Amino acid sequence: MTRELHKEQELPICQEGCVHPDKIRQVERQMPDDDRLYDLSEVFRVFGDSTRIRILYALFESELCVCDIAELLHLSQSAVSHQLRILKDAKLVKFRREGKRIAYSLDDDHVRSILSLGMEHVEE
Repeated sequence: MTRELHKEQELPICQEGCVHPDKIRQVERQMPDDDRLYDLSEVFRVFGDSTRIRILYALFESELCVCDIAELLHLSQSAVSHQLRILKDAKLVKFRREGKRIAYSLDDDHVRSILSLGMEHVEE
């Protein structure tokens, strides 16, 4: 199947040929600044990797150590550690020490909500 859109699949475009200044001003007042939008795009970039999503979803269910995650997802501990570092830097996961064991979990309820809403959208 070709990636080009067929005529009936093309998105409609505005035929009016004018702008609506009131709407533009309203949106401009509500738009976050570019730095904030960049930070948001970085969060979504982190979510854009299926291995990281699998790790997040595992942590959605339970707090786990690297060994558990590696076994569950059939990945090396090194690969899991690398992905956990990215997730931690993005403030999506956190860890706590329990003697020699380090247990990972989702950072907060916002991460849980993002995963839930994403899954809800996919299942529609």
